[in-house]
Amino acid sequence: MNITLNDVDFRYELDGPEGAPWIVFSNSLTTDVTMWDTEVAQLKDRYRILRYDTRGHGQTAAAPGPYSFEMLVGDIIALMDALGVDKAHYVGLSLGGMAGLGMAIEHGDRLLSMAACDARPFADPEWAAPWVDRIALARAKGMEALAEPTVARWFTEDFQADPANVPVLDHVRRMIRETSVEGYTGCAGALQGLNYLPRLGEISVPSLFMTGASDGSTPPASSQQMHAAVPGSQCVILDPASHISNMENPAQFDAALFAHIEAAGA
Repeated sequence: MNITLNDVDFRYELDGPEGAPWIVFSNSLTTDVTMWDTEVAQLKDRYRILRYDTRGHGQTAAAPGPYSFEMLVGDIIALMDALGVDKAHYVGLSLGGMAGLGMAIEHGDRLLSMAACDARPFADPEWAAPWVDRIALARAKGMEALAEPTVARWFTEDFQADPANVPVLDHVRRMIRETSVEGYTGCAGALQGLNYLPRLGEISVPSLFMTGASDGSTPPASSQQMHAAVPGSQCVILDPASHISNMENPAQFDAALFAHIEAAGA
């Protein structure tokens, strides 16, 4: 399904029974709604689920960049408003998880709970610097040039070496290739300006911070830092897993996520 909001044509999917508690899923950089297929399949009998392609990703149009987290959070609120979602459990991974911090800080009254997975609260200079080269590579050679380096960073070596995981890795490669250059560079610009660290203490909704033990981009220390700053929050480190932890270790990821959502209630 498609809807135009904030001058962008968004692709979104709805699952589950009307009247059930809402869950909103937000994808990572260079992925789309299908990264959540495993979770949606298990939750759709008892929750009403909204997932969408972030601007410039999947089948959502790419407005000219750069983007900001204020803009990405504004897209989520516009979608919720347009679809009649008063309050929801929010689940985001990587880019989506960082937008979740903004949701919890600026729009906590719209959330039943928040799960920020494989996320971090601040773009320090060392972390922000590689995005300059990645943006330049995308603009010069297209998203194909980013597919293999990204997969190599996002999954553990053991996971990549197992032939049984080829379908998952190929799925991720496809999502990367199908991301628009404008969407990628726009969202990468938002990541370079990330800075929710000073405001983490303002988060009051039930919160879960979860990441892969081998995640080099948003390491366990980042989740532990956010957990320490947000009263009453939970922190879960998944092992084995790297950056796209729900696709590498779905059993541990889903168990922790579902328990968090159920504990937060409707």
